Amino acid sequence: MKVLVAVKRVIDYNVRIRVKADQTGVETSNVKMSMNPFDEIAVEEALRLREKGIASEVVIVSIGGQNVQETIRSGLALGADRGIHCETGQEMQPLAIAKILKKIIEKENPNLVILGKQAIDDDSNQTAQMLAALTNWPQGTFASKVVIENNEAIVTREVDGGLETIALKLPAIISTDLRLNEPRYASLPNIMKAKKKEIEVIPVNSLGLDAAPRFTTLKVEEPAKRQSGVKVANISELVQKLVHEAKVI
Repeated sequence: MKVLVAVKRVIDYNVRIRVKADQTGVETSNVKMSMNPFDEIAVEEALRLREKGIASEVVIVSIGGQNVQETIRSGLALGADRGIHCETGQEMQPLAIAKILKKIIEKENPNLVILGKQAIDDDSNQTAQMLAALTNWPQGTFASKVVIENNEAIVTREVDGGLETIALKLPAIISTDLRLNEPRYASLPNIMKAKKKEIEVIPVNSLGLDAAPRFTTLKVEEPAKRQSGVKVANISELVQKLVHEAKVI
């Protein structure tokens, strides 16, 4: 069984985000980048399936400029077998990403596709669902547990009311939640091995699809700074402030 894992290069979650001076976006120059944390969970789940003997190959795919190969190498260092770089200098929005991944699925013919449920830079939470619609494959989103048996993926997913367990006929699309697993760290021998592993480069403009953005970002602003709190001496003063100053009651 082949497992395809999509990963995204994002600003590291430990970095404080700064808005560009011209408000066209966030500053990425000289900023530490890393693999999207939800995608790290997706890679870990695929590797665990291979270690159990369920999966025979784990393929990492990422979309973007030349620098995304560093992110692919990170996945290879964790233990993935090979990588695919869909090269483009354009901004890729969820629908375009789903279309590109569909083309890669047609080429690779995987039995299972695993993605992080969302990227921490845009929080769109759309790609997995759009990809399932385009491929007409069953989907299990927000997965907190995955079991593969009898050509089915038994997925426990986190919903507003608690947990829901569904059975998906393979091939299928799964998006990962935080509680699915704890990603491993790359060992030094695997980091060295990753340098020699194959990364296939596929120009996005060679795929013959419409990847044009569907919306435009007009301006990016930092959130308003939170005002400091006020101490009150008693309940009467608290009620006075809530009624007459804050006007919330």
